Amino acid sequence: MAAGEERATGTPNTVYDLTSVLYHALEGGATYETYIRDAEESGDGDLAEFFRQVQEEDRRRAQRARELLGKRLSAG
Repeated sequence: MAAGEERATGTPNTVYDLTSVLYHALEGGATYETYIRDAEESGDGDLAEFFRQVQEEDRRRAQRARELLGKRLSAG
């Protein structure tokens, strides 16, 4: 597909791509809760902190994707 084309559903690639990033960031953020708990239960504070940092990065990524998606959906 060339730049600017739409998928068979009529959804612009950029909207689809942002939706995918948003989904994966939210999914990852939820998954990390389990990883944090596992690390804490094993007494590995460094690893728990790492997973918290990764979770925060996904939270910020999801927020930015929401903002960008909102702009594109309201313009369409």
